[in-house]
Amino acid sequence: MRWIDPARVWYARHWLGVLLAPLGALYCALATLRRLGFRRGWLASTRLPAPVVVVGNLSVGGTGKTPAVIALARWLREQGWRPAILTRGYGRRADGVRRVAPGDAPEEVGDEPLLLARHAGCPVVVGADRVAAGRFALAHCDCDLLLTDDGLQHYRLARDIEIAVVDGRRGLGNRRCLPAGPLREPPRRLEAVDLVLHNGGTAPPGAGRMQLVPGAALALDGTGRARPLAVFRGQRVCAVAGIGNPDRFFAMLEAHGLVLDPRPYPDHHEFTAAEVAAWPAGPVLMTEKDAVKCARYGGGDHWYVPVAAEFDADSLAGLLTRLARVKRHG
Repeated sequence: MRWIDPARVWYARHWLGVLLAPLGALYCALATLRRLGFRRGWLASTRLPAPVVVVGNLSVGGTGKTPAVIALARWLREQGWRPAILTRGYGRRADGVRRVAPGDAPEEVGDEPLLLARHAGCPVVVGADRVAAGRFALAHCDCDLLLTDDGLQHYRLARDIEIAVVDGRRGLGNRRCLPAGPLREPPRRLEAVDLVLHNGGTAPPGAGRMQLVPGAALALDGTGRARPLAVFRGQRVCAVAGIGNPDRFFAMLEAHGLVLDPRPYPDHHEFTAAEVAAWPAGPVLMTEKDAVKCARYGGGDHWYVPVAAEFDADSLAGLLTRLARVKRHG
């Protein structure tokens, strides 16, 4: 049987999604029961002596969560808070808990933690155990708030505010749980979070809106060269994306008038020198997440495109009130 791209099953009408629906329903039921266990105290959660803001998603794959965490960390600092970011560091080879430095190797800390450390302007602590990471941050970093990256389903760390990021273009797909659909928890889980941020598309009433805004392409060789995306119009560009939703990156480039030779890779893909050498000789554009792993192999015509999350004016209005309430009762 020919391999079927999960995206075709999850985000389109496909017979396999219907066939797997009973397994998806079982997954949803177990996820709901697990959450109930933590809420009722049947499973132990730990509350740390600082407000905890969780940023996550229901869907497998990219929703723009990491840029959202960076923008939220900067916004919190502007409001007078001193956040530290807790992140798992998916795919890292090292174990334990540590603070991430901007110059760390991606294989030691993970690609997303490196982006966070380079752009969020606050301490970043990596570790699979979020409770241990939080304790480390409070003990060793100058922080008074913990901001967790991709922690919505990590209930062992008690949280005060939950933020879910939803891909505004793809939504929740067929609204089924794994493996029949892309969801880790049932759709009604969004009703319980404090804020739903829709990345692009049309947000429903009451939801927040965000968008990813690309900057100028930056040279992968570290020389500091920058080129507006408009410079690449009129020539065929190889576009590389090893993220949860490569099509979003490709669509963004095409919206700026670029003609692409798209090269999607799995999320968190570890690029090799041979793969990079096999790319065409012309311009190659990639995501910044991929750039942290390709920098050692990159050539003079390899570029990455940084993106920044921007929120509409009203999306974060209620968070300060909630944080003030948490601080007052803490």
